[in-house]
Amino acid sequence: MILFGPARIIKKRCAELQPQLYRLAWSWCRDADIAQDLVQETWAKALERSSQLRDQERLLQWMTRIMVNTYRDHQRRRHDDLNLDQVEIPGDDATSENLDRHDDIRRVQQAVSQLPDEQRLVLTLVDLMEFSYAEVADTLELPIGTVMSRLSRSRQKLREFLTVDNDERRHMELRRVK
Repeated sequence: MILFGPARIIKKRCAELQPQLYRLAWSWCRDADIAQDLVQETWAKALERSSQLRDQERLLQWMTRIMVNTYRDHQRRRHDDLNLDQVEIPGDDATSENLDRHDDIRRVQQAVSQLPDEQRLVLTLVDLMEFSYAEVADTLELPIGTVMSRLSRSRQKLREFLTVDNDERRHMELRRVK
């Protein structure tokens, strides 16, 4: 199949954007298979709609918008809760420092998974993908003020989740010492 115009550009940049899109999809669903499916479905839709790409410099934002909508469709189709706290178990040779870091990552992932989808999407686009507020607003088709308020609320909730989690861990450690 010979591709022309935007479809050719999309196909060419596929390998370059694949890791970013996968990382974003995984941050939303925490499941490697679902994340890969989301990315593949996004690529298929992008190639199918390549004539709608207006600015080739904004390919990542355009693809992200497609993936956001694909993720929302996926969420609507699923009635059961996603298993968002699947974490890779470290091996026996893991050092105490690595275990602590792994535990911190797991706690942040759990906290992010507890955020409402609207807040999680904004948070991951800004903090993981490093989109500007304007790019997030354009991608999610929201006013920039809404992006800013959702980001603020998501960061506040993360602080609350992580503070409560730290307090509970300290309490558990104190009980063990007694």
